[in-house]
Amino acid sequence: MKVLLDTCTFLWVLTDDPMLSADATRLVRDTGNQIFLSAVSAWEISIKHNLGRLPLPRPPEIYVRDMREAHRIESLPLDEEAALYDAKLPKIHRDPFDRMLVCQSIVGGIPIVTPDQAIAQYPIRTLW
Repeated sequence: MKVLLDTCTFLWVLTDDPMLSADATRLVRDTGNQIFLSAVSAWEISIKHNLGRLPLPRPPEIYVRDMREAHRIESLPLDEEAALYDAKLPKIHRDPFDRMLVCQSIVGGIPIVTPDQAIAQYPIRTLW
């Protein structure tokens, strides 16, 4: 199964955070699944780190790549179709990063692993 990680889910996977649900942990650890981290999440991590709101042990351009590879998580680029889909979304969620993840989920038909109840209100499959 292909799944897209929400940014917080990705960060929790890296630290084995107790906020990560048992189902989310199983999904990520299942080697039969294809796990993705959006370029949008990498951008969000970089911005938050640069603003001092997300401390990381190494610069984000190294940390995100290394952690993705260590956890066998693939990068999902943001394409034009997904970026433009935002105009079609209802105004449920105001966070532009989360809205783009929803767009990628809809356009790519990939469920999102997220605890975010606002994301779950969109016509996509969420897992948690």
